[in-house]
Amino acid sequence: MLPPVLESIPSDWRRVLAATLAHPAMGSLEAFVARETAEFEVYPPVGDVFAALRLTPFASVRAVILGQDPYHGPGQAHGLAFSVPPGVPPPPSLRTIIAELARDLGRPLPAEGSLVPWARHGVLLLNTVLTVRRGEPGSHAHQGWERLSGAIVAAVAATPTPVVFLLWGARAQTRRGRIDESRHVVIASTHPSPRSARRASRSAPPFVGSAPFRRVNEALAERGQPAIDWDLTTR
Repeated sequence: MLPPVLESIPSDWRRVLAATLAHPAMGSLEAFVARETAEFEVYPPVGDVFAALRLTPFASVRAVILGQDPYHGPGQAHGLAFSVPPGVPPPPSLRTIIAELARDLGRPLPAEGSLVPWARHGVLLLNTVLTVRRGEPGSHAHQGWERLSGAIVAAVAATPTPVVFLLWGARAQTRRGRIDESRHVVIASTHPSPRSARRASRSAPPFVGSAPFRRVNEALAERGQPAIDWDLTTR
């Protein structure tokens, strides 16, 4: 039987993650999260920790966007990388993403910062670390989440159907070695944070101007896969 938080992982994902979920490190992770939630305010709410897996079933994944850890401000995190719930102002990185979407595909700017429509169209919005203490970015790193998120990436990368991986920033790009690029596509750039979005790194071009959304659909079309509807203006 899985610990309480991990028990909320959807059954389809549980099947492909069985070996990782049985590892002793997952018990340690659960104990850590339980201690943190008893003592501090932790985001996202427990029911949203695995929202990315719930909204994007394993068999539906066509693209993966890797984030770092959840937003650490009140009301911002809801279990999807870079996304915020309706009514919450988009943080700086999300504003950069939305602006690039408008520039890349000529889409109108959405009124909200929720990326739920993307998740429902097969975009797995996965953070590397799935919880965080209020006001303390990185506070839940190196506690076991990386093992689980790495297993999620590996499970998707093991599928025969081509998937496009969007690796934004150096931390996301550390997962590149888990991806068979003879079968899948990797689109790497710097992180959409305003501090790095316009600068090239040693390993990737700037996020701004990288046209990631158009390139995802071009890559899928080349492999006989349907395009992703990136529109955020309709719910």
